[in-house]
Amino acid sequence: MAHPEVTMPHNAASDLIEDVHNRLDTRRIGIDKVGIKNIKHPIGVVNRDGSVQNTVATFSMYVNLPHDQKGTHMSRFNEILNEECDEINIQTYGLIIAQMTRRLEAQSGYIEVQFPFFVRKKAPVTRVRSMLDYQVSLLGESKNGKTETLLSVVVPVTSLCPCSKKISDYGAHNQRSHVTVSVLTFQETVWIEDLIDLVEREASCEIYGLLKRSDEKHVTERAYNNPKFVEDIVRDIANDLNNDRKIAYYKVETENFESIHNHSAYAMIEKTKQLLSGC
Repeated sequence: MAHPEVTMPHNAASDLIEDVHNRLDTRRIGIDKVGIKNIKHPIGVVNRDGSVQNTVATFSMYVNLPHDQKGTHMSRFNEILNEECDEINIQTYGLIIAQMTRRLEAQSGYIEVQFPFFVRKKAPVTRVRSMLDYQVSLLGESKNGKTETLLSVVVPVTSLCPCSKKISDYGAHNQRSHVTVSVLTFQETVWIEDLIDLVEREASCEIYGLLKRSDEKHVTERAYNNPKFVEDIVRDIANDLNNDRKIAYYKVETENFESIHNHSAYAMIEKTKQLLSGC
C-alpha cells in the first residue's frame, strides 16, 4: 500500500538546515564591516515641501562581525532594504540603520546610499521650467546605541576667475564647478534643497537645464559681475554654515574644471563646530 506523502511545514524544514554562519570561528579576528555593496533599489525621497520624488538609489549595507562568529546573515540586509527603504528622509534613515544593527545582532552598522535628486528650476528671465539633477549621498552609522547621518550634496555651478577679469581687456574665463557640501546636524532637519540653495547663492552663478537667449545673457553677465576663486566659494559657504546653529560639522569642497588648463582647481574647508553627542 502506498504511503501518503508528508509535507513538512516550511519553518520546520528550515529548522533542520544548519545555519553555517552561526558556527564558532577560532581565528579570533573580528571584521569591521561585512555586508552587501552596490545594490540598486527604487526609493522615494521626501522633499522639503513634503512631496515625494521617486528615484533609483545605490545602497551599501554593513555591520561588524565579532571574532568568534563565522559569518553574518547576508539575506537580512536585502530583507531590510525591501521592507524599510521604500521612502527616505533624514529622520527615518537613522532609524533604519539602528534597526538593521539590532536585527543583525551587531554592535555597529553602516548604510551608504547614493542617488540623483532632481529640482525643477525656472530660468531667470523667461521663467521657462526645466529639471536639474544633483548627486546626493547619505552615510549613516549606528554605534554603541548612537546614530549619526552625514548628508552630502554635489551642486554644479558656474565660477568666473577674478584674476582673468582683472587682467583681460575682453571678458574673463569661467568654468563649470562642482561644490560638495557634507553636514552633520544637531538632531535637526537640514533638507537637501537647503544645501543646494546655499551653494547656488554663493557661486558666481547657478546653472540651469534650459536657457533661452535672454536667460543666457543674464547668467553670463551675472557671473561676470560676481567673480570668485575656489577659495572665495568655500569661504563664503563656510561662513554661512558657521552661522547656522543646526550644523554640528561640515566639509565644503570646490573643484573648478578649468577652461584654460588641463587640470582642476580645488579648495576644501572642514570644521567640527561642537563635539557630537549622537542623535
